[in-house]
Amino acid sequence: MTVICITNQKGGVGKTTTATALAQGLSEHDKRVLLIDWDPQASLTVSLGVNPDSLELTCYDVLTSTIRNNGHFSIRDVTLKTDNPNIDLVPANIELSQAQLDLVNAFTRELMLKEMLQSVRKDYDFILVDCLPSLGLLTINALSAADSVLIPLQADFLAMKGLTLLLTTIIRVQDRINPSLEILGILFTMTSSRTLHSREVIQVTKRAFGDRIKVFDTTIPASVRFKEAPAAGMSILTYAPRSDGAEAYRSFTEEVLHEKS
Repeated sequence: MTVICITNQKGGVGKTTTATALAQGLSEHDKRVLLIDWDPQASLTVSLGVNPDSLELTCYDVLTSTIRNNGHFSIRDVTLKTDNPNIDLVPANIELSQAQLDLVNAFTRELMLKEMLQSVRKDYDFILVDCLPSLGLLTINALSAADSVLIPLQADFLAMKGLTLLLTTIIRVQDRINPSLEILGILFTMTSSRTLHSREVIQVTKRAFGDRIKVFDTTIPASVRFKEAPAAGMSILTYAPRSDGAEAYRSFTEEVLHEKS
């Protein structure tokens, strides 16, 4: 079983799209996947057709129960089935924004998510954690619970500039909390083969980090389909299965499975 944290402190780089597409891609290889929405904006929850405002229980209830060590709620209590029998969802809503304050004074505050996941690790082949665009305590928890970290990166110069800060945070977590954490790789999203800028950003990143960090061969093209799919409550592989974006994510899934084999 593998826990993959999908993170980047910059918003709008395709974290949620990657989480839903990778889950669907893995399910097509008969893998059981648990998606964790670890973002108060609840984009992953919405993308799978669930209204966050209608939920009685979310990951926040499990988190507070874990912090208080009262055993009231576990991951299984809040897990939802999706339209895909191989994919389950642990949803979030705006209540999770309170978690940053709750965690400040918590004992072993960086390890709450790791503790939350212990009871379900054997139930799934992959657990994918979709993080919020921040390097705060929620993201530190995700990195501490993960076996690998996946970095979606927009093929844009400013997005690339923030990569160093994220890598510094990952190294600190490796040094102090989770020495077994590996960087699965950098996935370029929203790329355009027709623009020189996009190609240059990929080349510069490979030169700067490629000797230390895998840069996936697959790149994800920019497409309006990626905006349409969440509105329909589907992943891109379900919404537009023959689109370039869907085929790119299938190719990326193959790379992930190869790395994890």
